[in-house]
Amino acid sequence: MARRSSTDAARRRVLEQLAEEFARSGMNRMAARVFAALVVTDEGELTAAELAELLHASPAAISGAVRYLEQVEMIRRTRPLGSRRDVFNLTNDIWYEALIHRGSVIERWRDTMRHGADELGLGTRAGERMDQMADFFAFMETELPALLERWRASRSGPEKA
Repeated sequence: MARRSSTDAARRRVLEQLAEEFARSGMNRMAARVFAALVVTDEGELTAAELAELLHASPAAISGAVRYLEQVEMIRRTRPLGSRRDVFNLTNDIWYEALIHRGSVIERWRDTMRHGADELGLGTRAGERMDQMADFFAFMETELPALLERWRASRSGPEKA
């Protein structure tokens, strides 16, 4: 029993540290806590009721957080056959999945920055800055898919078998 309580305490500390780091990086605090809670569970999945209990949060707060995390494709909602409760879970390779779907966002940011640079003019500091940002996003749009595929290949190579 002492072993379980020390494991639970460690899991709680890691959950809060992860949530704080995600929030510090710009994620909504409750979404950060929900995501961290899923990361630190061995199964990588919890129901809304389990999340509310674990995080001492209202069902409305959990609902908003999971809706956001689903929209940015960081979690998935499933419903086991015959169950009336949704289960929220992580994908097997969460960061790969989250980043591979960012292509359209990067493309929109590139186009927005390019348009802004054109509107403001390349002779202005703001226009030059936006042009440089557009170049960065164009580079990321080109390089990110290959980088992510190299990651996926590294995870399935013979050294991982």
